[in-house]
Amino acid sequence: MAEGQRHQVVVIGSGFGGLFGAKALRRADADVTVVAKTTHHLFQPLLYQVATGILSQGEIAPPTREILADQDNARVLLGEVTDIDLERKLVVSKVLGRRTVTPYDSLIVAAGSGQSYFGNDQFADYAPGMKSIDDALELRGRIFGAFELAELAETEEEVERLLTFVVVGAGPTGVEMAGQIAELAHRTLSKDFSKICTREARVILLDAAPQVLAPFGAKLGASAAKSLEKRGVEIRVGEMVTDVDERGLVVQKKDGTSTRIEAVTKVWAAGVQANPLGRTLAEQSGAPLDRAGRIGVNPDLTLPGHPEVFVVGDMIALDNLPGVAQVAIQGAKYAGKEISRRLDNKPPQKPFKYFDKGSMATISRFSAVALIGRIRLTGFIAWLMWLGVHLVYLTGFKNRITTLLHWAVTFIGTGRSERVATQQQIFGRLALERLEHGATEFVSPREEWGDVRAELEARAAEESRLTDSGERGHNRDKVGAEVGGSNTNASISGV
Repeated sequence: MAEGQRHQVVVIGSGFGGLFGAKALRRADADVTVVAKTTHHLFQPLLYQVATGILSQGEIAPPTREILADQDNARVLLGEVTDIDLERKLVVSKVLGRRTVTPYDSLIVAAGSGQSYFGNDQFADYAPGMKSIDDALELRGRIFGAFELAELAETEEEVERLLTFVVVGAGPTGVEMAGQIAELAHRTLSKDFSKICTREARVILLDAAPQVLAPFGAKLGASAAKSLEKRGVEIRVGEMVTDVDERGLVVQKKDGTSTRIEAVTKVWAAGVQANPLGRTLAEQSGAPLDRAGRIGVNPDLTLPGHPEVFVVGDMIALDNLPGVAQVAIQGAKYAGKEISRRLDNKPPQKPFKYFDKGSMATISRFSAVALIGRIRLTGFIAWLMWLGVHLVYLTGFKNRITTLLHWAVTFIGTGRSERVATQQQIFGRLALERLEHGATEFVSPREEWGDVRAELEARAAEESRLTDSGERGHNRDKVGAEVGGSNTNASISGV
């Protein structure tokens, strides 16, 4: 840190870890820079409701700048972090070909995790995950689009393939997704189509594990499975996906036999992989990585050999902590407080200790499961608790109110306020991935900006001339002939 300059803290990520880490430094004598690849903070637990038309993306993804607007010592930079130089204390980020280097004195790495396909990344083309707004919008397009295409289908075989929905992964996200697709088919859309019967749609929940919701224990897992089956979800546990293509997927049972399921719409909710920045940190620090790419950290969440670097949330391998929002929130608050204490020359805190506030998963309307310590709840009471907890943690009063209204429309009635689906939602990601340099190919190099400016200025001048001369809506050749033949016509044409 240069003499006379304030302590510089860089926070990587705008999820729960990044946002709460930045907020924890509100009163610190430091400048805080949040670097994230999106402009919003994503409330990921409700992402499946965007995918199934209950909520809009804006209700669960408020702008990061708006959230931190009142924090005078914080600024936000858009960019995906591609490198961290621990020796020189630099963070390198990129967006659309623009490279930004941000120095730091303290660093909080909260880059989160992505979907894991267990080495079969090609599955993502046909079975999107559930980790981003883009994922949710693509799935919304695929799910609602499947019903529309089924209405147009000419054969019974095609209808069955379009009305079969497969969710891979029976954790909380998979259970919630399967429950909502079943609700869509059997309740919300049941009167909307004239040719197909949406109630005949198949919703299949697959998992290689022997039960649903394994982290919740056998009793709650069995209760969730029973509730899903009551709502028409077909549960197939102990089956592993071995291949996925455009029209279906292949699953392998424990005995080694394989079967194929014909289904156009697949949702991947199985497994997570820590952000690749974990490997970047491991290579420079010597810290270990586990199979999911999570990095081993000290009990105070610092990187071994680098006390100025804190790693929080889904990226850490410490005490078998789960990859849930509360771990990220509590870890980020701890890291922010520790940085503040250092700046105030106070002694360090005790090692980080996670306080488990419980786990919840909603199954469908009026039904959920909750595990709070030794207390296990199911049904309507658990569902009410789930509603309350998620409303509390939603960012912003406006989002809480609109979310509550949309829930009322969906759960009390049969409507869904967000049913817009476009081809761009479905195929936009694939189109960008097929470009060698992604979205950067659509951006003009800086050296061409002068030509672009000249073209825009010339176009604006021509638009202004057409308006001032009154030439809009007239055939120029005809106007010229009229001017030559009659002064009266000329005066009229100029009006």
